[in-house]
Amino acid sequence: MKEIIGRTDKVDFPILELSNINAKIDTGAYTSAIHCIDIREVDKTLQCTFLDATHPEYNGKKFIFKNYDMTAVKSSNGKIETRFAIRTQIQVFNRSYPITFTLSPRDDMRFPVLIGRRFLSGKFLVDPQLENQSYNLKTK
Repeated sequence: MKEIIGRTDKVDFPILELSNINAKIDTGAYTSAIHCIDIREVDKTLQCTFLDATHPEYNGKKFIFKNYDMTAVKSSNGKIETRFAIRTQIQVFNRSYPITFTLSPRDDMRFPVLIGRRFLSGKFLVDPQLENQSYNLKTK
């Protein structure tokens, strides 16, 4: 049986050492994205920092990825941009799942994390009237 997730939730990223991060569940987006700053390739590695100083969970920690990809992403305005993509773990409904994120400065967005249907498909049903279903289960 599939879990029912709302239009927003607070999710954890154990590998990235981030907890209770606001995420928008977006069935209109194919890929998932996470707010990332200072993204650069150095000696065949990808270096970046997640979130920024305006987020309470910002830890300033620089992460280095040896395995990463480049992917083309079409934004809602139809513009195609090339982004780096990484694989990590997301914790939702007290379970860990692998997830691929494109890295993007999302400082102009309300939610630092966008979860798209590539991750949602086959695992969750989305009820747009609900919020924080996973987070509320975690805090009980």
